[in-house]
Amino acid sequence: MKVLGIKDITRKNVPIYYRMFFSGYASLELVANSSIECKIDFSIEIKPTGVKEILVTLAEPVHYPLVPLIKALKTAIDDLDKNGKLPL
Repeated sequence: MKVLGIKDITRKNVPIYYRMFFSGYASLELVANSSIECKIDFSIEIKPTGVKEILVTLAEPVHYPLVPLIKALKTAIDDLDKNGKLPL
């Protein structure tokens, strides 16, 4: 399983400065030469201790084990955040 990318990311306006909500489309390669695109919603919250918590929700069912899928998506989202590629 591999995350090929996350595109069409939009940020939702919320008045809470330490919580950011986003939605977008994730391109996933589940098995060799078979890829799908699914809508995802995710949030990044900065805890009082300074730790980031990333939560991911899939908008449609995917026929793949969710734990490794969510873990890979969280890693990809964290990389986008660290590189400044998420919308402000």
